[in-house]
Amino acid sequence: MASTRPLLLLVLCSLTLTDAQLKLFNLRASDLYTNILGNPDAYVKVFCGSADLGETSVRNNNKNPWWEEEFTTYKAQENDVMKLEVHDSDILLDDQLGVCQRQLKLGTHTHDCFLKKGGTLHYTYTLG
Repeated sequence: MASTRPLLLLVLCSLTLTDAQLKLFNLRASDLYTNILGNPDAYVKVFCGSADLGETSVRNNNKNPWWEEEFTTYKAQENDVMKLEVHDSDILLDDQLGVCQRQLKLGTHTHDCFLKKGGTLHYTYTLG
């Protein structure tokens, strides 16, 4: 009787993680932190794993901003961590309003993330 080990080894080697397309969209925030200078000039930086996917435009003087940008990468995998950093743009140093991190799952998902300084970031992503 022949050994099945070579066949088993071949099958196991073919079960590697495959890259999938990640699309992040419908980014908006509500009730962002307001300081003595007024409403924030908010933007979001987007990361997936170790990749920097870019950032949104700045929405000036708006505590309930909505961003039209969509972010896409073809190098995402299930269980990668997506990180979204919400910032208030200032002349000298931008303030970080909060960070949202999510382990990616296949499919389309909508999430709300409560920010450290106040407010909520809302977003949708598709991995597949």
